[in-house]
Amino acid sequence: MAKTAVKKTAKTKTTPYDVAEHLRTPEEMAAYLDAWLEEAPDDAAGIARALGDIARAKGMSQVAKDAGLSRESLYRALSTEGNPSFATVLKVARALGVRFHAQAAASEA
Repeated sequence: MAKTAVKKTAKTKTTPYDVAEHLRTPEEMAAYLDAWLEEAPDDAAGIARALGDIARAKGMSQVAKDAGLSRESLYRALSTEGNPSFATVLKVARALGVRFHAQAAASEA
């Protein structure tokens, strides 16, 4: 009886992607938020999550301190289940060093 060779395949190890690890400069952070605002302007939860990603990149504790919030409340507000007030969004944006810019929307005729 002949033995058949069993070929072992190497398993690929994957790790979750975390965008916060790739946001290094203020320009990258602003561009990331701008992309969210451009691509999904009606997705309030997504925009809050983008602010959370930027806050994690800068350091949640420092952002919370600069925004005048507790770290726990900042995590809660910017989580997927969070629903931050507009005042909180503005405080966080200021603490992150980003600004929102108003622009006339193209008319949909």
